Amino acid sequence: MRHAETVTFGGSSLNRAAELRGSKAKELAKNETSCTMILWRGKVLLSGQNTDQLVQVPMDHPILDEAHSPPVPPVFLGLSEDGTALFAHDISAWEPEAQDLTTLNQFFDPSVQHHPILAKDHLFVELRAAMARLSPRDAELSATARAIYGWHKSHRFCAACGSESRMTMSGWQRDCPTCNTSHFPRTDPVVIMLITHGNNVLMGRSPGWPEGMYSLLAGFVEPGETLEAAVRREVVEEAGIRVGAVSYLASQPWPFPSSLMFGCKGTALSEDITVDPNELEDALWVSREEMLDVFAGTHPVIKPARKGAIAHFLLRNWLADSLD
Repeated sequence: MRHAETVTFGGSSLNRAAELRGSKAKELAKNETSCTMILWRGKVLLSGQNTDQLVQVPMDHPILDEAHSPPVPPVFLGLSEDGTALFAHDISAWEPEAQDLTTLNQFFDPSVQHHPILAKDHLFVELRAAMARLSPRDAELSATARAIYGWHKSHRFCAACGSESRMTMSGWQRDCPTCNTSHFPRTDPVVIMLITHGNNVLMGRSPGWPEGMYSLLAGFVEPGETLEAAVRREVVEEAGIRVGAVSYLASQPWPFPSSLMFGCKGTALSEDITVDPNELEDALWVSREEMLDVFAGTHPVIKPARKGAIAHFLLRNWLADSLD
């Protein structure tokens, strides 16, 4: 697909400089030219009138004193084009006072949080709410940092012996001090499918989604399965539709919490839908003409897909006939 790497969270060509992880990155963290982005409970620190710029601060900024209880070391993200070392800190131990926390961790979290020592336009924002506004570099850094800290949070204990492991290699490894097992960040492969039949595309709705929200069908790839097989299995399981030819389109890192979305297209062999209520609340065929109304926000039932998500990206390219 010609436009594959223009998907959100991809295409910035970040130099991750894996060879510097470890002791060399620790030295870089002491360099006065190095800088760091900041996370708080999965949110990213952004600035600007439209909160569309990733904030990066010096490594001795006082806000980093919040990264304690217990201490959370910085993660080395890579090098900028001018050689500046880029890091990420998590200050989730900070407890905001008199700020809205009621929507934290909900499907849509419109709230923002402000740390009192920062400029007024420096706000912690839910990444899904801001992802489409960020530059490719800011988006890739944000997705990487959110995913890696999410992995550390959910993998504190050794899977081999149960002891608490330690962050090593500048955040890219956890080592168990008891049994010496090393653990590495995980990414879960997920297929998301643009399934078409003639002029129509298959859309589905999961239970509990906000009213009017429909998307392309998606599901986790199982052990021993190819992407093509996963597409066919998921579609027949969820909607009862058999799929013929399948091909790969584009991928998107999706750090909510740790997925890699493989966008694929497939040709349905029939139009008869049989929804599995354990998987979907509803599924339906949507014509190109209807999808234009969806994107325009004038469809009577379906709301537009979230900008920045790969579902929106694939549907937009399908409408523009630019999938090849």
